[in-house]
Amino acid sequence: MKISHIIDENKGVILEYIWLDGKSNLRSKYRTVYPENGKLDIDVWNYDGSSTYQADTNNSEVVLNPIAHYPNPFFPAGHSYLVLCDTYYEKDNKFIATNTNFRVRALTIFNEKQQLLPWFGIEQEYFIMSSNGTKISEKPLAWSKEVCPEEQGDYYCGVGNRTVVLRSFVEKHYQYCLSAGLKISGINAEVAPNQWEFQIGPCVGITAGDELWVARYILHKLSEEFGVNISFSPKPKANPWNGSGLHTNFSTTETRGEDGLNMIYKYIDKLSTKHNEHIAVYGDNSQRLNGSCETSDINKFSFAAGNRGSSIRIPCSVLKAYKGYFEDRRPASDADPYRVTSILFKNTCLE
Repeated sequence: MKISHIIDENKGVILEYIWLDGKSNLRSKYRTVYPENGKLDIDVWNYDGSSTYQADTNNSEVVLNPIAHYPNPFFPAGHSYLVLCDTYYEKDNKFIATNTNFRVRALTIFNEKQQLLPWFGIEQEYFIMSSNGTKISEKPLAWSKEVCPEEQGDYYCGVGNRTVVLRSFVEKHYQYCLSAGLKISGINAEVAPNQWEFQIGPCVGITAGDELWVARYILHKLSEEFGVNISFSPKPKANPWNGSGLHTNFSTTETRGEDGLNMIYKYIDKLSTKHNEHIAVYGDNSQRLNGSCETSDINKFSFAAGNRGSSIRIPCSVLKAYKGYFEDRRPASDADPYRVTSILFKNTCLE
C-alpha cells in the first residue's frame, strides 16, 4: 500500500526502507523523494531477493510494502523517515507473502475480536558483543581468556565502571527510539555482564511487533557507530550465566476488567494445553529454558505469582488488584514478535 504523510516543506526527504530477509535478519536501503505541496507519498518499492535468501537470480524481484513509518533519528528532524515494510512476491498480479513475512499472518489474527484491545509490553534482552570483523564474537564485550567477570550478582541494574560497559551506547539507543516515536518504556542493565534490556509497550496488537522490529533496527545501526556487535542469541554463555529472553506481558479488556484475575486464570488454563505449540514459535530455547538461571523447564508448563522460574508469571501487584496482565517468560530473545504476540492472542481469545 502507499502511505501519504503531510509535511511542511517540499524539500527532498530520505526514506529508509526496512525489511526482513529470508533468514529474518534486518535489511535496509534508501531513496530520496520530493513532496508535492507538502504531501509526502511513501510508495511500494522492490529489491533483489536473490541477494537476501529469498529468490533466484532469474526471478529476483521482491516487493517492499510500506506498513508504518517513523521519524528517522539518524537525520535532522523532518528530513527522513524509517519505513517499515513487509515483503511479497508478485505472481499473476497477486501478492504472495514471503516465508519470513509473519506480520501478514499475525494481522489476520489481530483483526478478529478487535474489541478486546490486546496490549503487549515486550522486554527485549540482548548482549553487547566484541567486534570480530564481520562476525559476531562468541564473547560479550570485555570478556577474554585473561579477563573473566565475577559471578552474577553485581551487574543487574548496576552502576559504575566495574559493572557497566557502554552505558552511553544503550542510552543513545533509548533516546533514538523516543525520537522515532516508539513506545519504549525503559532500559536496564541485566543479570549477566554486558547484557541489557529495553522494553517496548504497552502497544496494541500488531503495533507491538512493528515497534520492536524498528527498535532492533536502530540498535543494530547504532552498533556500527560504536564498533560493537549486538547478539540476540538466547544463550551466548553457558550456565551459570543468564540467557536472553523476549518476556512478553499481555492483557486484554477482559483481564483489565473487574473480573480480570479470573480471566487471567482462564487464559493460563488455555495456554497450558498449547505449550508445545508456543515453544515451536518462541525462538531457540534449546539451551536457554533449562529450569535454571531464571527460566522454566522447556518440557513443562508452569505458572506462579512473582516466580521468574515459571513459564507464566503473575505479578504480585495483579493479585492485589484482582486484574491486570501476566508475563509469558518463555519467548527467547531471537523470537519474531509477530509470532509471539499473535499466538498469545489466538490461543487465549480466539480458541
